[in-house]
Amino acid sequence: MKLIIAIVSNDDANKVQKALVKDRFFSTRLATTGGFLRAGNVTFLIGVNDEKVPQALEIIEAHSKKRTKLVPNTIVNEFGSFSALPIEVEVGGATVFVVNVDQFVKI
Repeated sequence: MKLIIAIVSNDDANKVQKALVKDRFFSTRLATTGGFLRAGNVTFLIGVNDEKVPQALEIIEAHSKKRTKLVPNTIVNEFGSFSALPIEVEVGGATVFVVNVDQFVKI
């Protein structure tokens, strides 16, 4: 058995969850915040049998889209003054961890 920990953008979370439920993957949904952009995310905890991992990953990938976003970038110029120039960063997609589960107990 495996535990999939999938961190997805708030923008994609509902689509991911609906697709998981449609294919009978049940998950726990946690509201989380990323450290880099301090943007809202959703972290899904999904317990699956080993042979179902590829199918779950395909669902997450299909519904987690990458996009670019302009964010302020504070830099120090050569004169020591600060300037906020926006930079383009890639956001979205999913960060996924798949870990072994030693024991699963439903109480």
